[in-house]
Amino acid sequence: MTDPLMSTYSRLPVSFERGAGATLWDRDGRAYLDAVSGIAVCGLGHAHPAVTRAVCEQAGTLVHTSNLYGIPRQAELATELTRLSGMETAFFCNSGAEANEAAIKLARLYGHQRNVAQPAVVVAEGSFHGRTLATLAATGNRKVQAGFEPLVQGFLRVPYDDLDGLRAIAANSPNAVALLLEPIQGEGGVRVPSDDYLPRVRALCDEFGWLLMLDEVQTGIGRTGAWFGFQHSGIQPDVITLAKGLGNGVPIGACLARGTAAHLFSPGSHASTFGGNPLACSAALAVLRTIGEQDLLTRARELGDRIRAGLQRGLSPADGVRAIRGRGLMIGIELDRPCGDLVRRALERGLLINVTTERVIRLLPPLVLTDAEADRIVAEVAGLVQAFCAAA
Repeated sequence: MTDPLMSTYSRLPVSFERGAGATLWDRDGRAYLDAVSGIAVCGLGHAHPAVTRAVCEQAGTLVHTSNLYGIPRQAELATELTRLSGMETAFFCNSGAEANEAAIKLARLYGHQRNVAQPAVVVAEGSFHGRTLATLAATGNRKVQAGFEPLVQGFLRVPYDDLDGLRAIAANSPNAVALLLEPIQGEGGVRVPSDDYLPRVRALCDEFGWLLMLDEVQTGIGRTGAWFGFQHSGIQPDVITLAKGLGNGVPIGACLARGTAAHLFSPGSHASTFGGNPLACSAALAVLRTIGEQDLLTRARELGDRIRAGLQRGLSPADGVRAIRGRGLMIGIELDRPCGDLVRRALERGLLINVTTERVIRLLPPLVLTDAEADRIVAEVAGLVQAFCAAA
């Protein structure tokens, strides 16, 4: 029988029926500790009561109205996000890819405003910005682009965390008008740049009149122990994009801007049918309120330190471990060999993990993780890696 679903995912042999906190249960009632969080989506864990209550109450009154009309919940969410980020305006959509599309369009408007006929956006090798055509072209991974040519034009690529390369592009690319970067590359292997990278990038963008646009789709909403990844570096970008953790599973994305970028869009220049509807905004407001009230930013930092320290202790004798890195609850363990099989081995032990770039185990547990759950992740992952490396 033909599968009615298009073959776009390599799915693991499990389906989940319910969840609570950091635990998911399959159809047979078996429990799994979730160290993936729907790839950084469920920062508050599964079925968080504050989000459930907000969604149920909003669904009982009004789910959707068009952006042809005022949406008070949207205005409330924009006010809160701009306050937390230091930005000025917000555009709401449904996903990270859509948020990055909005940022790319802002960059092109900005370029034309400066009389650049063919404006270009500088992007980094190893980046991931989405799978729509423009964000696919911006992404620095040839594997995800293959087969979808011709790619959207207007992107210039530089190595990540390489200021000399960036300065060379700036000196030789008069069409460049903006730089789009992840504060930490997620799909690219949880790559944390050097401490002075973003401050020096900010200075370079100012020198050349570029917009600094940060893709915070994975790093935003508390994942790294700050509301936004850029807040660890003491800089202020011109544009940031959000999604994943913002709605804790209810689809919502956002593009925030300040300065010149804050006022480039005008009625008709960009839109989203579902973006920022009352239901999604109510969920996002509940997320922001809960993170603030429960001080989950501090909790993410403490848990991240606890897990990384535990992994350092547990894996120190293991041959094959190249690096353990990350910030907050965005953690990567790089091995010297492909390790995708570890995902299935962990699943058999009731633990959900992820592997990216073939060699990096990526851990993205919820911010509501308990100490005991954090310690179990450390013990299980260390044991799996030790056995995997010893057997190879």
